[in-house]
Amino acid sequence: MRVEQLLVGHMLNFSYILWSEERAAFVVDTSFGARVIYAKLRELNLKLKYILSTHHHFDHNMGNEELASLTGALVVAHRASPIKKDVEVVDGDTLEAPGLSVKVLHTPGHTPDSVCYLSAGCVFTGDTLFVGECGRVDLPGGSAEQMYHTLFEKLGSLPDDTVVYPGHNYGATPHSTIGYEKRNNYVLKPRSLQEFLEFMATP
Repeated sequence: MRVEQLLVGHMLNFSYILWSEERAAFVVDTSFGARVIYAKLRELNLKLKYILSTHHHFDHNMGNEELASLTGALVVAHRASPIKKDVEVVDGDTLEAPGLSVKVLHTPGHTPDSVCYLSAGCVFTGDTLFVGECGRVDLPGGSAEQMYHTLFEKLGSLPDDTVVYPGHNYGATPHSTIGYEKRNNYVLKPRSLQEFLEFMATP
């Protein structure tokens, strides 16, 4: 699998193109980059099958309908997501295309519909996990308790060499690994649930 990381829009969003030797492609989070993504797909001669949304916040899916109309691709989001979607997914589902396989991880905390997408030793984390940080839990639908289970149990159980591709360019580097985050991300310092809740409630 190949990965193209695109920095798009005025909110430091990352969009991603994943593709295989067979030229099949998925996009993770169109953000504000529909035209940029479409140009790259044409440049690389790729056939886009799915547009994968990590969660419903507008800055991650502003380009969904435009890119879908340009390519015929299907929009994928968690079952709980309020966005317009063609394919509903839940935890453990798999999305397939020639040479590509992506597993859905339901990772609530930032939003109830937050998901991460796992493929070929890479995890696309949206606003759940950033380089050196995690997503906010104080917006509508956010939950520090759910974020704890997401970070320490679901993402924390991935192999340390899993490459982390976040939804924003907020960190010292544009991507990282699970192992690096465990060692260096202050949010992932070992804590009990109660300690984490107190930590997240501290300004």
